Amino acid sequence: MANADCLIVRAVGRKLDEVRSEASRIAKGSKLQWWAERNDKGTCFCFEDAGAKNKFATFCQNFGVPHQDG
Repeated sequence: MANADCLIVRAVGRKLDEVRSEASRIAKGSKLQWWAERNDKGTCFCFEDAGAKNKFATFCQNFGVPHQDG
């Protein structure tokens, strides 16, 4: 999707599972689509809306999950 707002997250194992669960919760609450794709920098989480991406970034920051704009 060309107009997606994405964040690259560097997490593995259970931490990645927790991050995926939170991404799903945020998207569902906002009634938006989201998806995740692996790349060489980590896992890229994309949302249809910048607000959802910002909520997700705040979650990552609060829980010490390394992330960057993607």
